[in-house]
Amino acid sequence: MHRSRLCAIGIDCQDTDPEVAARFWSAALGRKLKGAEGAYAILEDRPGQPIVFTQKVDHPSRVHLDIETDDVDAEVARLEALGARRLHKVQTWWVLEAPTGHRFCVVRQQRGPLGPDASTW
Repeated sequence: MHRSRLCAIGIDCQDTDPEVAARFWSAALGRKLKGAEGAYAILEDRPGQPIVFTQKVDHPSRVHLDIETDDVDAEVARLEALGARRLHKVQTWWVLEAPTGHRFCVVRQQRGPLGPDASTW
């Protein structure tokens, strides 16, 4: 048995510096820029809402979701059984592609313990 929940919305930026992109999304979403380092910039957290970040990528710009879990391997296997396919592993997380063609990541817990707002599988 493991748990998972929607964790973050990643704004992938091919041709825009992540901090420049974060300034736009900061103003658009009403969230202050929390910090920027390297390929990432993060907006301030909001209770009960997903983390929002921008990142520099080498593929076309798009938005992707992160699902956090207490068992990455079990969650990836569950999602594969639903039709997702593994694309590649990055450090401790997996990039997957849904049957719809949308890419998303399965990551370790990012916002502390998975509470009652998480699904149990």
